[in-house]
Amino acid sequence: MNLTVIVGTQWGDEGKGKITDMLADKVDLVVRYQGGNNAGHTVVVGDQKFKLHLIPSGILYKRCVCVIGNGVVIDPEVLIEEIKGLRGRNIEVTEKNFKVSSIANVILPFHKLIDSQQETKRHEEKIGTTGRGIGPTYTDKIARVGVRMQDLVKKDVLEKKIRKIVRMRNLITAEDDIIKCIDDYHGYGLTLQSYITDTSKFVNDAIDDGKKIILEGAQGMMLDVDHGTYPYVTSSNPISGGACAGAGVGPTKIKNVIGITKAYVTRVGQGPFTTELIGEAGDYLVEKGAEFGTTTGRKRRCGWLDLVVLRYAIRINGLTEICLTKLDVLDGLDTIKICTKYKTKSNEYYNSFPLDLDEYEEASPIYDELQGWNQDISGITKFNDLPENAKKYVNYIQEQVGVKITLISVGSKRDQTIRLIQA
Repeated sequence: MNLTVIVGTQWGDEGKGKITDMLADKVDLVVRYQGGNNAGHTVVVGDQKFKLHLIPSGILYKRCVCVIGNGVVIDPEVLIEEIKGLRGRNIEVTEKNFKVSSIANVILPFHKLIDSQQETKRHEEKIGTTGRGIGPTYTDKIARVGVRMQDLVKKDVLEKKIRKIVRMRNLITAEDDIIKCIDDYHGYGLTLQSYITDTSKFVNDAIDDGKKIILEGAQGMMLDVDHGTYPYVTSSNPISGGACAGAGVGPTKIKNVIGITKAYVTRVGQGPFTTELIGEAGDYLVEKGAEFGTTTGRKRRCGWLDLVVLRYAIRINGLTEICLTKLDVLDGLDTIKICTKYKTKSNEYYNSFPLDLDEYEEASPIYDELQGWNQDISGITKFNDLPENAKKYVNYIQEQVGVKITLISVGSKRDQTIRLIQA
């Protein structure tokens, strides 16, 4: 059995796209299990850059079948455009190498409108959503009134469900707009019909056949709706446990859980961020790391690596190994700080992540300080060739959290990678 889950251990944007892309070279299936087109992966292949929002990055390999699982919420118009964009760059996307869950829920125009309206009404308590309708779509899913992908191909069912959402949401919508929505989405369904299938059965059959499979999540665990910095979170479960529900596989079938960890920390949108750097150091990481969102283009907030968060991610996800990304961004810093614990206003110390958001927001980071390295490491492919201080940084992290780092990314390209242990 060779089923691996890839999760982000921070607030997303850890570089999961590159790692999935690298590992996809040796697997048969890549399955996306949650989120929507509020997330994005940037993958660099040679001189080409691919920005993917729904389709797993494994689509860039001919041998790999990519699957969008039932836990994802899908904007079919965006998905169609993504397929067209890939085909326009000579990437094959057919019913043979791409599957979409028949029971994945669908983002409707109403959901995007509601998303924007809700964010506006929050005023100073904005969450920082992308406005793409993800949250309201998950709300309708939980309320048991959502439209599923299989409904798009049956116009009478689609019309019934759309009108039910309009009625239950008390939406003031012109009849012409409702009819247009029904016609448009039925058209999307017919366009995507050949990809729509029972993906849980497809994935489990592949497991039984001994295929190598990756389950990949969007965002990161600190945006998990249960375990993240609630309410400044996404609307689904990016954690490894979410892979079971979102792909339709049992937990006993999972072999490895790989945590993707950036060598520093970033987050987009609102919410507390203990190690955030305001000023010159933060600006340095933004510029050197090109920290702007793949989906929104928003500037990311940057901070030092937080081992309290990483230990929390290890516990919640059951990580078996860590991939450390963007180590090269730290090139040129005289000193590098790592947060090892938090201090409260009452002078108490936390080694584990506090679940009370107020406690987390008021906590101060306690840092260890390591010497940096004044050397470009982006061309290094062997661990022993790294500067001594870079090796000390990597080893320090491993020793502190008790999980092996098996891969280090030192650039955006596939070959800018150091393997410590074969993942």
